[in-house]
Amino acid sequence: MTAIAPEIFKAYDIRGIVDKSLTTATAAAIGRALGSAARQKNIASIVIGRDGRLSGPALAKALGEGIRAAGVDVIDIGLAPTPVIYFAAHELGTQSCVAVTGSHNPPDYNGFKMVLGGQTLYGAMIQDLYRRITSADFPKGGRGKITTADVRQAYLERIVGDVKLARPMKLVVDCGNGVAGAFAPELFRRMGCEVIELFCAVDGTFPNHHPDPSKPENLADVRRVLRETDAELGLAFDGDGDRLGVVTKDGEIIYPDRQLMLFAADVLSRNPGAQIIYDVKCSRWVAESIRYQGGRPLMWNTGHALIKTKLKETGAALAGEMSGHMFFKERWYGFDDGLYAGARLLEIVSRWPDAAWPLQNLPNALATPELNLKMQEGEPHALVAKLQTAGKFPTARELITIDGVRAEYADGFGLARASNTTPVIVLRFEADNEAALARIQAEFKAALEAVWPGLDVSYSHGH
Repeated sequence: MTAIAPEIFKAYDIRGIVDKSLTTATAAAIGRALGSAARQKNIASIVIGRDGRLSGPALAKALGEGIRAAGVDVIDIGLAPTPVIYFAAHELGTQSCVAVTGSHNPPDYNGFKMVLGGQTLYGAMIQDLYRRITSADFPKGGRGKITTADVRQAYLERIVGDVKLARPMKLVVDCGNGVAGAFAPELFRRMGCEVIELFCAVDGTFPNHHPDPSKPENLADVRRVLRETDAELGLAFDGDGDRLGVVTKDGEIIYPDRQLMLFAADVLSRNPGAQIIYDVKCSRWVAESIRYQGGRPLMWNTGHALIKTKLKETGAALAGEMSGHMFFKERWYGFDDGLYAGARLLEIVSRWPDAAWPLQNLPNALATPELNLKMQEGEPHALVAKLQTAGKFPTARELITIDGVRAEYADGFGLARASNTTPVIVLRFEADNEAALARIQAEFKAALEAVWPGLDVSYSHGH
């Protein structure tokens, strides 16, 4: 029996360090557990695909072997962004897939994002795979077969056939050597754009910069090329292509909560009164702007699996997360897809002679970036539980505790939540002015230090 590292079974996916906590033997065991779970649901086949990491081929092969050992067929679509793997699950009729991806983690990481029967696995469902492996709870039965499929053209045609630009555009596209590079330039050219490619060759060592557009330093190259050329907009993608970064001609980063306001206005113009979901990290302006456009805003927990599940449950038309995941149900399938979000963004901004205008005129607030307080494993969730029951926020008018503590003020908000991926408290603050921002930060600092004596709360990142 392979020794399995329990810590790789995370809240929304499985993730570990290659050849240490995540080996090919572990991948095979996970495949067998997943195949067993699929058998119980009468799922006959599972699509697998992988991002551009060097460990991808060996892990995907081992995972596939494990799934087949459980008597389930494997359809291998090869190198593809995570959203294209989700698309394949729809296109090939399995509603089940595994993306072998380390997302935006360093090159020595890899992992699995899993969907069975249209349900994204998270939380207890992922822990159940661990239980199956450790108790060798595998059904007896035949061996599944393996076939290959290529959904590339179907994916590109599905988008190009539906999403139309009002005029041609010239873009800078930065894929950070992630797998989006194998798809994004062709997609946008087929939509009628001229594309300046940055780091679109897939290279799992990420030699140029880390493929994580949520960090401003990773957008420096896009900003430089926008300055030096006549391109009018920059798009950047994370390592597995499910998140989008947007930069205007003059170098302004349009953060995902503002992207969501633009998408919401567009979706609501065709679907009056639709529900739109956003996560607890987003600006107060998101709900305001959705209401203003006649929509119904719903704040929900952070985490792509949790948002997708809520989207399905509510029938909402659109959802978005501050981390950059956008989920379109209107005209699409409801999964997070950075490439598709990029296409929809271009469709909207191409209606203006100046693409930056609709982006720069979105409501904006004074806000901090995401601030992290490092703690020991297990401590962040314990701290948040104390903050929810005993935290004092004297000037707040409302406390929202669906995911951490979000205190709403007349002139801003503060958030403290436990990350589900690393042992940190995630903090975010927004306010109408500097004085309000300082006051809210001070109130959170006092509340945190009161429930966790000895905690050093310093907001080193400023704003």
